[in-house]
Amino acid sequence: MNVIRRKQRLRRRICRHCKELYLPDYRNRYHQRYRSKPSCRLASKKASQRKWLNSDKGAGYFKGLRNVEHVQQWRKAHTGYWKRNRSAKKDALQEDCFSQPESNQGDTDKLKKDALQDVCSSQLPLLLGVIAVLTGNTLQDDIAEASGRFIDSGNDILREHSYSPAKGGNPYD
Repeated sequence: MNVIRRKQRLRRRICRHCKELYLPDYRNRYHQRYRSKPSCRLASKKASQRKWLNSDKGAGYFKGLRNVEHVQQWRKAHTGYWKRNRSAKKDALQEDCFSQPESNQGDTDKLKKDALQDVCSSQLPLLLGVIAVLTGNTLQDDIAEASGRFIDSGNDILREHSYSPAKGGNPYD
């Protein structure tokens, strides 16, 4: 019943940036004037900054002797900051690990049926032990939850650094 009332109170609005109708978030319905689309959020941020800089509080915030002295002190403490070679940050402490290409596929008939299972069964206790030590929990539900977070994090890292070594891509670009 409460959910129905909440939906009834929400009214569609026109975004101040893109002029499209949207349904404001129920937790922020009184203040939200922009959609959650990235371009609209950027416009909202710029409008908020503009409003603050034009207010009494923000009008001279970045001007005046106090700010000039602060910037000069920071520049003295960080000499050459803007001259640093940005490419130095591209050198990773650890190179990306690439999966090895599958080879010797013709030898599968020589292997036992349970060879892969043996490898997996020796890796699983290791993985479970590492997760238990990292999380400090040995409960199955906690390990499953942590495993999901680790997998999501790993997928995020792989998405950030995705490239094709076969096409001559550089992992540090």
